[in-house]
Amino acid sequence: MCGIVAYIGPKEAYPIILKGLKRLEYRGYDSSGVALLNDGLKVYKKKGRVADLEESLIGKDLHAHAGIGHTRWATHGEPSDRNAHPHSSASGRLAMIHNGIIENYTQLKNELIKKGYTFTSDTDTEVLLNFIEDIQTNNNCELEEAIRIALKRVVGAYVIVLLDRDHPDTIIAARKGSPLVIGIGKGEHFLASDASPIIEYTKEVVYVNDYELAIIKKDELVLKNLGNEKITPFVQKLDLELAALEKGGYDHFMLKEIFEQPDTIFDCLRGRLDLGNATITMAGVQNNIEQLRNAQRIIMIACGTSWHAGLVAEYVFEELCRIPVEVEYASEFRYRNPVVNKGDVIFAISQSGETADTIVAIEKAKDQGAFIFGVVNVVGSSIARISQAGAYSHAGPEIGVASTKAFTGQLVVLIMIALKIAFEKKTIDESRYVHLLNELHAVPEKVKEILLLDEHIKKLAKKYADAKDALYLGRGYNFPIALEGSLKLKEISYIPAAGYPAGEMKHGPIALVDESLPVIFVATKGTHHEKIISNIQEIKARKGKVIAVISEGDDVIQNLADDVIKMPEADELISPILNVIPLQLLAYYIGIAKGYDVDKPRNLAKSVTVE
Repeated sequence: MCGIVAYIGPKEAYPIILKGLKRLEYRGYDSSGVALLNDGLKVYKKKGRVADLEESLIGKDLHAHAGIGHTRWATHGEPSDRNAHPHSSASGRLAMIHNGIIENYTQLKNELIKKGYTFTSDTDTEVLLNFIEDIQTNNNCELEEAIRIALKRVVGAYVIVLLDRDHPDTIIAARKGSPLVIGIGKGEHFLASDASPIIEYTKEVVYVNDYELAIIKKDELVLKNLGNEKITPFVQKLDLELAALEKGGYDHFMLKEIFEQPDTIFDCLRGRLDLGNATITMAGVQNNIEQLRNAQRIIMIACGTSWHAGLVAEYVFEELCRIPVEVEYASEFRYRNPVVNKGDVIFAISQSGETADTIVAIEKAKDQGAFIFGVVNVVGSSIARISQAGAYSHAGPEIGVASTKAFTGQLVVLIMIALKIAFEKKTIDESRYVHLLNELHAVPEKVKEILLLDEHIKKLAKKYADAKDALYLGRGYNFPIALEGSLKLKEISYIPAAGYPAGEMKHGPIALVDESLPVIFVATKGTHHEKIISNIQEIKARKGKVIAVISEGDDVIQNLADDVIKMPEADELISPILNVIPLQLLAYYIGIAKGYDVDKPRNLAKSVTVE
């Protein structure tokens, strides 16, 4: 989950690396550092944010045309200067940055200690670096060959990038399970965990695959596999604009991304939903329609917010397509011995497309004969490449750690896929199909209406910012939105919050209710409206504070609740896309009221590329 940046070429490396680290800080912000080839190999690192590193380097001689940089999310070893990357080898000749986890590092470390090595950090990275150097020394071989030998012993996931003091014209990188993209410029190369640090300089990139080694000079890129066979790099064009990576006048990326949702949802629908002809066109679905409509079972595999999108999809697919659906946490699925049959369809849902648990889970299912359909946001990501078919959510770069626009994009994509399959299977009648197409088409404008409630929600946030805990309840399609609302509050404000189906309230959670507990109901009109009114009355009878997300004109709940957020009318199947937005805003403004950094909540990183 760390962010890596590297540069080699005619320009000054440090400013490029520093700017790249700031763009990647959403991937980790416990500590950061740089290594520069400048009349020798110089390593600088600092606990804290990238700004702390930048301040510590004022006045230093940072001239260099090759360098590597890292911003860390701690796995092995607490955040500190000594555990920060880059790490230096025992001889001081090599420096390395690393994203991932080396699972057998203890075994390797013990081997090295027996040979007389000592370690200055608690990290698995320093162990791997010295293991590489030990192989190079004992085998009297080139660094490239030592890396190749070492990685055949390594268990785990990694992207590693190395500098060698004795070869200042070369950067060497390797990848397995963590993302790495190489930007190709004129007589220069850029390396990064994702494209955000690269887009300013070039739109031509190569995505490095697992078990590939990259040997990079300013005017040469050589890719090899671990068998030392050369691989022809596949150069792709980035479809990304620099403005998408800036705050654009907003105080935080999270707020910007919430307010971008009318546009990102429109982009997700554009070219796919045609109201005039009552059609949905999605190549990944159409080209595999037999596989999808004949599926005996669908399994949604995801983590975190994406798991909540899969849970909404379970309701939608079973309702419209009449296909049984299971929703699995990737982090559990990968370690079970699940029953997966040929003909099962796996939907792999991930914003980044690099979620480690999801990648391992779908590789396992693919080996068992399942058909993998990826729903991701990042073009060229690992899940996009592993999947046999898929659809992008087109939400654009999401920098805020807490997912907002990517989630609504996932919902829109999954609902469109369900509608397309249902139409092909004839499990939906034409009038219902056309109605839902019209409802989807109207979503961007309705989101604009909801965002006008910004000031009202800000006031509610101030009112409830001192809450010690919170309960989120919903029914049917909106039970997963209650889960997502509670997750957002936990992530951004650190208030313990639980989400439940409202019908389960009496089976335990009602014990939490007293006059100090805010209970947030997702209570827009739908099949279970009368039931949720009864649930609200049960909370009020126990003096709980009720905040209700309701449909415009719902006087019954408005008279029961302490506070309400009024939503535009929508079909209950479409309502989850809309109802999550006020909960995103509520979490954001409570986090702000408590003085927290909502873009970089403690202990969290954007893309979970390690276990």
